[in-house]
Amino acid sequence: MDSMLEKLMEDFIRHISEIFFADVGGYALDSHHGFVIQYGFNRDIELGLHVDDSEVTLNVCLGKQFSGGELYFRGVRCDKHMSAEALPEEIFEYSHIPGHAIIHRGRHRRGARATTAAQRINLLLWCRSSVFRELSKHPKDFVRWCGECQREMRERVNQAVTAKKRYRFLFIFSSIPF
Repeated sequence: MDSMLEKLMEDFIRHISEIFFADVGGYALDSHHGFVIQYGFNRDIELGLHVDDSEVTLNVCLGKQFSGGELYFRGVRCDKHMSAEALPEEIFEYSHIPGHAIIHRGRHRRGARATTAAQRINLLLWCRSSVFRELSKHPKDFVRWCGECQREMRERVNQAVTAKKRYRFLFIFSSIPF
């Protein structure tokens, strides 16, 4: 199955990732880890909030009819901000449909709600980029793909703009002869 998953990554996932996930190395996916997971009776029921050891993850629902098992997403985070609260625009729910797939950043925090009836079977393919992983060893102040880093950056920019406006106002005000 390894060669089939390699071909899937090279011919399909890499092309999509170049467009949608370039900021996390989607243009340079060069390894993968694939596995099947089952949820339901005598199996895992649910999965708490987590991230994958991947830059891009493909999640294909292989199962038959089932109930429950929805994915809930809570924003993309770097290690520094893993426990930060999700912003309203980062909250997303996804219901699996047999034969359908979802592709997302591996660092997208998410969980799976309980599978309440029957059994859900999913194929997961974690796609990795050695280039991105090497670059990640040398982080900058803000990680572009982390939602909390982006919020902090916007806040710093707004503070700088406000300070500059205040300084300009004070300069103009102090230049007015009384």
